[in-house]
Amino acid sequence: MTRDTERSRAITQRLLSVLRHDLPASLVVFLVAVPLSLGIAVTSGAPLIAGLIAAVVGGIVAGVAGGSVVQVSGPAAGLALVVAELVRTYGWRATCMITLLAGVLQIVLGAFKVARTALAVSPAVVHGMLAGVGVVIALAQLHVVLGGRPQNSALENLIELPNQIVNNHSHAVAVGVLTIAVLLSWPRLPRLNAVPAPLAALTIAALTAGVLEWDIARADLSRGFSDWVTPDLPKGDWHGIAGAVLLVALLAGVESLLCSVAADRLHDGPRADLDRELTGQGLANLVSGALGGLPVAGVVVRTTTNIRAGARSRWSTILHGTWVLLFAAGFSWTVTLIPMEALAALLVFIGVRMVNLGTVRGLHGHGELPVYVITMGAVIVIGLAEGVLVGLGLAALSALRRLTRVSVQVRLEPGDRWHVVVTGSLTFVGVPRLTENLRAIPPGAVVDLDLNVDFMDNAAFEALHSWRLDHERTGGAIHIDEIHDEWYTSATRGRRVSPAKTPPKAPDRWWLPRAYRRGGPLSTIPVRHGGVWVGSRAESPASGDAGTPDLLAGTADFQRRTAPLVRPFLTRMARTQDPSHLFITCADSRLVPNLITASGPGDLFTVRNIGNFVPRYGSAPADDSVVAAIEYATTALNVRTITVCGHSGCGAMAALLSAGEKIGGLPGLGRWLRHGDHTLARYILSDPTGEEQGPLDRLCRVNVVQQLENLRTYPSVAELEREGRVQLVGLYFDIGAAHVHVLDRERFTPVAALPR
Repeated sequence: MTRDTERSRAITQRLLSVLRHDLPASLVVFLVAVPLSLGIAVTSGAPLIAGLIAAVVGGIVAGVAGGSVVQVSGPAAGLALVVAELVRTYGWRATCMITLLAGVLQIVLGAFKVARTALAVSPAVVHGMLAGVGVVIALAQLHVVLGGRPQNSALENLIELPNQIVNNHSHAVAVGVLTIAVLLSWPRLPRLNAVPAPLAALTIAALTAGVLEWDIARADLSRGFSDWVTPDLPKGDWHGIAGAVLLVALLAGVESLLCSVAADRLHDGPRADLDRELTGQGLANLVSGALGGLPVAGVVVRTTTNIRAGARSRWSTILHGTWVLLFAAGFSWTVTLIPMEALAALLVFIGVRMVNLGTVRGLHGHGELPVYVITMGAVIVIGLAEGVLVGLGLAALSALRRLTRVSVQVRLEPGDRWHVVVTGSLTFVGVPRLTENLRAIPPGAVVDLDLNVDFMDNAAFEALHSWRLDHERTGGAIHIDEIHDEWYTSATRGRRVSPAKTPPKAPDRWWLPRAYRRGGPLSTIPVRHGGVWVGSRAESPASGDAGTPDLLAGTADFQRRTAPLVRPFLTRMARTQDPSHLFITCADSRLVPNLITASGPGDLFTVRNIGNFVPRYGSAPADDSVVAAIEYATTALNVRTITVCGHSGCGAMAALLSAGEKIGGLPGLGRWLRHGDHTLARYILSDPTGEEQGPLDRLCRVNVVQQLENLRTYPSVAELEREGRVQLVGLYFDIGAAHVHVLDRERFTPVAALPR
């Protein structure tokens, strides 16, 4: 009894949802679908009733059988050129049979679950094809708007356009211009947005033409469904017919699947089942072709309208098809009131909208704009099928170029050693670049060659190995370090090399705090501590050593991942260090000098203390630690810069502002903070005008300036600075913004990121 009650309640809620959300949405989509279906039928050269049949079948059949709950299917403008060419070549009845066979092919493809494979087609090609189709449709229908007749090609339409504009000023032109004006202005009238712009434009154009008795051509749908025809087998070359079936099936299928993927981003309901969607589209095309309708595909405009109107389930799509059926059966006579020039203007508007600037910006960001532009141009100039093939070929070449891209960097380092870094996929395509760069290295030189490649074919190996042998014959020495995988070493030893590219290793992200790294803290890595294993597979040590496993796990991770990479150059610098910078900064755990300066081992001679203080020369209490570091860095290491780096939210500066209230019970810290007295005095005397930061961060910045002044109290440092042998630098790290600022005459300016 309880189950029956729950089932009844679920059915009631579903029904209420349909009535509240899907029913109103279906009416909005219906009002959009009717004019668009009629316009697409016109540009396709098909009977007007064929557009309505496709809308009915797309709504009901694809709505029931499809895999997307919100996608709306029907006649698509992207297929209009294909259908128009098929009608000219084989006739309308044969075109219906081609649509039917294309549906059968889609059903077969859906049964084999190849829908995801269809998404491998470059979106740049698809969008370029649609944009090209849009331009062709707009140019052709613009002639109808201007009272003329379309030419045989897009180029002829473009050439003839000035003549049409100059010589035709009939009532037809007025209807077309009025329709386009309404389409452009209607979305800017928020109170009237409940009525779709296409319906409003056609209604206003029809009423205006009727009231003013303009001499125009009108749509003819007076015979309604009596215009039905049955499909007939096409006559002609079967190779061409098979190609037409394949073209319709693939274009309609890919457009529908891409529309489904886009629709999933616009709603929070169930995700689309792409294989079911392809099968549903095939069934819809089979039925539409059998009933004498246009090819069916998922349509972005109607789908977006459906989602924005509040649709929650497939009932909105099904009901919209039902409304189109009722309209065609009982109210088709109203279509005779619509001026053909108004339908042509609607198609011009649709064609222009198919050139989506948002898509262009996205493709430009990914470097695929040339594929888009060339595909669009080829569709306009050559033809749809040829343009798509050109686009696919260009996309394939572009992908091949990216997959085989290789970077070769050659630079001369101190000690007359040459450093060569090869990165990427080293194939025969990159051999010319590789050999050209290697020729820049003089004979007899010592070379450190880093191979960071994920693939190396035989041609690349032969070129690299031949250069190595020739260079060693001249007395040169080459040290090869393979960072990614041992492609070169395996080939020289005669071992079989894997034909596939080595998958890239996941980044270690060593710079993340342990709690943020993938898989949780590093303590999940088992390590040996005190004779026992601790970590994810063992007992933890005593609570007093709670921090030890994390550090040991970190060192174990270093030994496993990082040590093999840094060992070669650490070995070379094991006996001596030669840093160029003395870096004085705070002991704060959030500030990591090597991270914010992108430096490595041997670069920074670092001093860290609370508040990044530099006690003044001869000050009390004395602090030999900082003094010793300054003396050693400037005398023994001959550093070239001394940097003081402060940071936002410094606890030492907060203690200074609190006049010692925050350091109760910490006598050692209290004595150390006396070195900040000059900082506090400078802060009090400084002018806060124009400063946006709060008192604490302003004091943190003032402290950097003061510590540089404290450095100048050391006679040796002052003399080195006067002679230009040492430069003093002030840095400030904004922790929250992760941004480094550099001092310039007591003002800090953000360091700009270098272009990639």
